Amino acid sequence: MRIVIAGIVGGILMFIWSSVAHIALPLGQIGLSQIPNEAPVLTALHNSIGDKSGLFFFPWTDMKAPNAMADEQAKMKTNPSGIIIYHPPGAPDMTMRMLSVEFLKELFVSLVAAFLLAQTTLNGYLSRVGFVSAAGLVAAVTTNVSYWNWYGFPLDYTFSYAFTDFAGYVAAGLGIAAIVKRRV
Repeated sequence: MRIVIAGIVGGILMFIWSSVAHIALPLGQIGLSQIPNEAPVLTALHNSIGDKSGLFFFPWTDMKAPNAMADEQAKMKTNPSGIIIYHPPGAPDMTMRMLSVEFLKELFVSLVAAFLLAQTTLNGYLSRVGFVSAAGLVAAVTTNVSYWNWYGFPLDYTFSYAFTDFAGYVAAGLGIAAIVKRRV
């Protein structure tokens, strides 16, 4: 029962941190830029993609084609490249569903962190916080660095989001470590 309570407390603390990081601090905007001359780009996107939401990579290469790698290299030399997450007009900005999914994700990872911490024999409060924080560092680096490396996400965006993720685990760890004590 202590693990479940610790996971809930950790999830709440992580959600609070995430909210502060994205609403009250500039962390949620770091690395994002406005498209210059945005209006014609938006018109072109809507004319091309229409009402289909999705994640689009360009220029596209069919990786099952016989000369896929050579085709991709040739396209990359002469075309711009990137990733676009597209939603047609009328898509919601922030909904209760989105907030609920975010909270449930943070609750889940906090429950896992509490369970893992309960398997250890760590004595001190700070060492238990450090354990959860170390798990957060692993999580923060795993996805964020790969997106920077493979897809060209801006370095400041990568650092900002990795820090936000890591700090969320620190916040959760403060609560989890207070509840999950040394295993006897």
